[in-house]
Amino acid sequence: MDNTSTVSTASPLAEPPVAGSEADTLIGALERNRRTFAWKCGGLDAAGLRQTHAPSTVTLGGLLKHLALVEDEYFTHRLHNRELDAPWNTVDWDATPDWEWQSAADDSPEQLLDLWNAAVERSRAAVAEALAKGGLDQLAAWKSSSGRSPSLRYILVDLIEEYARHTGHADLIRESIDGLTGEGAPPSS
Repeated sequence: MDNTSTVSTASPLAEPPVAGSEADTLIGALERNRRTFAWKCGGLDAAGLRQTHAPSTVTLGGLLKHLALVEDEYFTHRLHNRELDAPWNTVDWDATPDWEWQSAADDSPEQLLDLWNAAVERSRAAVAEALAKGGLDQLAAWKSSSGRSPSLRYILVDLIEEYARHTGHADLIRESIDGLTGEGAPPSS
C-alpha cells in the first residue's frame, strides 16, 4: 500500500491514567480509542480506504467521515448548541441519511483524514471549554425529544463506546487489506 495518508496520533493523554481523576480517565480512554482508530486508518491509499470486508459495505473512509460527523454532532452541536459547518450543513439529511458513508468514496485520503483530524481538534477544544465551565456534570445545551439533556460525562462515555465499536470494524477491514493487526498504536517515535 502507498503510505499516502497520515493521521495525527498525538494526544494530550495517550492512555488513561491508572489512578487519575474521572475527567482524565474518560478523556484518556477516548483519546486511546481515537489513537487506535487513527492507526487502523493510517498509511493507506484511496483504494485501501474504500475497501470493504464482506458482507459489510463499511469502509475505513466511511468510518473516518462518520466519526468526524459524530465528533462534530456531539461536541459542537449537542454540547454547545453551535451550528455545524461544511460539509455537514450542506447535506439534505432527510434525502440522504447515510450521506457520510456514501460520499466518503468520492473523497481523497487527505480530505477524509483532514476532516476527521479537524473534527477531533474541535472536540478537544469543546470538551476543555465545557470542563472549565461546569465539569462532567454540565448538561449539554441540546435536549432529546423527551426534553432531557445529557451530561458531558454521558457524552464522553457515548463517544468512547462509538469509537470502540467502530475500531472493531476497522480492525477487521484493515487486517483484510494488509494484515495489520494489534491493539493500540505503537508509541510515537
